[in-house]
Amino acid sequence: MTYAPDIDLGFDKPRAETRIVVAMSGGVDSSVTAALLHEAGYEVVGVTLQLYDHGFALAKPGACCAGQDIYDARRVAEERGFPHYVLDYESRFKDQVMADFADAYARGETPIPCVRCNQTVKFTDLLQTARDLDADALATGHYIRRGAGPDGRPALFRAADDGKDQSYFLFATTAAQLDFLRFPLGDLDKAETRRQAQRLGLPIADKPDSQDICFVPDGDYAKIVRRLRPDADRPGEIVHLDGAVLGRHDGVANYTIGQRRGLGIGGRSTDSEPLYVVRLEPEAARVVVGPRSALATPDILLTDVNWLGADRLSDGPHRVTVKIRNTMAPIPASVEATALGDVAVRFNDPQYGVSPGQACVFYAPDDGARLLGGGWIARKTAASAA
Repeated sequence: MTYAPDIDLGFDKPRAETRIVVAMSGGVDSSVTAALLHEAGYEVVGVTLQLYDHGFALAKPGACCAGQDIYDARRVAEERGFPHYVLDYESRFKDQVMADFADAYARGETPIPCVRCNQTVKFTDLLQTARDLDADALATGHYIRRGAGPDGRPALFRAADDGKDQSYFLFATTAAQLDFLRFPLGDLDKAETRRQAQRLGLPIADKPDSQDICFVPDGDYAKIVRRLRPDADRPGEIVHLDGAVLGRHDGVANYTIGQRRGLGIGGRSTDSEPLYVVRLEPEAARVVVGPRSALATPDILLTDVNWLGADRLSDGPHRVTVKIRNTMAPIPASVEATALGDVAVRFNDPQYGVSPGQACVFYAPDDGARLLGGGWIARKTAASAA
């Protein structure tokens, strides 16, 4: 029989007097979060954000933020007996997430809109809304753990379920935001979360996880870029590192660093190994390709860095482990602030397929469990800026 976990959020007052706003997407994770907190005796207020034209998103099942998701969140709240509100954040989402997404692709970068959404709409705008509602905390269904750091202050740690850990997408969470945030699912795995949904009788217990970015329900990123930034979709040349023109393309937004398949070029008799995208030059509408060895990157520069470590970055270099993609295991590196205000990361071993616009996320060097922050990968490297 599935146990009923008692969620203790650490407040020194009666739970019935502790108001928790829960961000409810309509999916299993956030629904279980709200239901467990309500069952534990907290005063729960569910909030769902309408972020995008759900009529468009409904073109494909499984996309988050769709009309069905709003309906599902409302059903959970009604059946469990706590209030639920839908807030129209479409204009904020378009300005802070969708526009940034299109601009990044136009710059030859590969953006992560889910990080931007957490960084802006959810943990800035929604967090302020929760404060305006006199809430004691904002809770989400993210798989990440909140605990005490070495200095006793709140810190973030990777989730117990390594396969569902979302710390990579939450690197921009600041210390001030962390004081107000709670993540009740951090110690559960996804299978247990679904068992809790079934135990609680939630109507979304068997709902599949969303796989797509909510405003790209068909997976065609380039189409969104063309619609939002038509000037970015310029055709141009595909050029080898040696200067030879190998073909044409319909826009740099269709390519990413490290891409091998779908380049639309034939091999040359002089090429002894496969070709990869090694650089994007949007100003010249040029895609540059070369061998895999040309992708080797010993160091990178980061911008807009959030640092959660106890020491100052300027006191570095600091030994850390880092992830430059969500799906990889943390690898050893060092990080320190530069005289120009950027942050340099030097890998112990060169990395391949490092893409500007992606995130480099820091973890503690011992077991890699504690999240230490991160930043956005710039187009120039630390070595070229030295």
